[in-house]
Amino acid sequence: MSKRDAKKELAEVEAVFASLAHASRRQVLLVLHFHGGSMTAGEIAARFDCSWPTTTRHLQQLEAAGLVEAESRGRERIYSLNRALLSTVVSGWLAHFSR
Repeated sequence: MSKRDAKKELAEVEAVFASLAHASRRQVLLVLHFHGGSMTAGEIAARFDCSWPTTTRHLQQLEAAGLVEAESRGRERIYSLNRALLSTVVSGWLAHFSR
């Protein structure tokens, strides 16, 4: 049985919730979810009215939190939703409030 790393878990929760705090990043996650879980950066950016640098910053924040993973294919970056991390962190946090 492995020992829990409370500091690591707390850092993960903080990173996920900091990413979820911004409406645009929540929308990016929803767009990815409803489009099969992965899209190019350009496809994601086309769904929003913000500038390319703003979209890039949102994607970088999501990637840093582990909520999306990026893969380079030629000149494109493909972003994939990390459903497992999102589910684990959010449901784990909500479990504190169940009886």
